[in-house]
Amino acid sequence: MNFILEILLLVFAIVILICLFFYFAGTLKAPNIQESLSGSVCIKKNCFQVELAKTEAGREAGLMNRKELDKDKGMFFIFDKEGFYPFWMKNTLIPLDIIWIDSNDKVVFIAKNVQPCKSLICTSIYPPAKARYVLEINAGMSKEINLKLGDEIKVN
Repeated sequence: MNFILEILLLVFAIVILICLFFYFAGTLKAPNIQESLSGSVCIKKNCFQVELAKTEAGREAGLMNRKELDKDKGMFFIFDKEGFYPFWMKNTLIPLDIIWIDSNDKVVFIAKNVQPCKSLICTSIYPPAKARYVLEINAGMSKEINLKLGDEIKVN
């Protein structure tokens, strides 16, 4: 009987540890946009000051836990090679436009007005074309600047 009780206590402790891990993993604060490597991305005559996400950790954090994003700010994800890179809105608090860009600096897909995920399981957005870069900006900005597939971007 004591053996069964010890097993149950061990299982309970493991479940508690797993719950605590997921709770604290979801509350980690992403780096501040002013504290990270930055650059600018220009589309047509519109430029955005962007935080560069060049590492796996930076790409995973993305714009998580940000309560606001200035109109001329964003995040620019840089991948080592062109490929299919799905994105999701886990722990993202603001709606975004997500723009996939190929190795030739051409827009290949735009996900407009992507809403924050408020559930435990978040769906991913899969682009239909390969990309090397992804730009996240405030929702509605791609419409405001009349962004279209095939538009060229300039990275500084």
